[in-house]
Amino acid sequence: MIYIDKNISIEDNEIHEDFIRSSGPGGQNVNKVATAVQLRFDVRNSPSLPENVRERLISIAGKRITKDGVLVIKAARFRTQEQNRRDAIERLAGLVGKAAEAPPKPRRKTRPSKASKERRVEAKRRHSTTKTMRSLVIKSDE
Repeated sequence: MIYIDKNISIEDNEIHEDFIRSSGPGGQNVNKVATAVQLRFDVRNSPSLPENVRERLISIAGKRITKDGVLVIKAARFRTQEQNRRDAIERLAGLVGKAAEAPPKPRRKTRPSKASKERRVEAKRRHSTTKTMRSLVIKSDE
């Protein structure tokens, strides 16, 4: 069982793991041993997730979720099956944990007050006056 927080935990029977060969360099080891892990978790039909967490997880997962609502995580960072398996489970727990956090509050539009607008214009006017005073003064002979 994977514990996400005090309210959410995922049963082991909801997770399906396949061991596949890793891609990339590695010589004989990469050609003979299936060390990479492809973890599948059916988000849409999971009884462990509340509805609001399920919806946020589907939106957070992006390309990693299939049309059927199955989350696919591939872990091939390490050389052993067990390390890759642990990495995939940690990544799943991180995604679900992120989805379980409270959604951010929507931003409310605000407008600058009349006084703040006046202060801004007054500061611009003072700055302009200062710059004008620094300019060259042309003396006349009269």
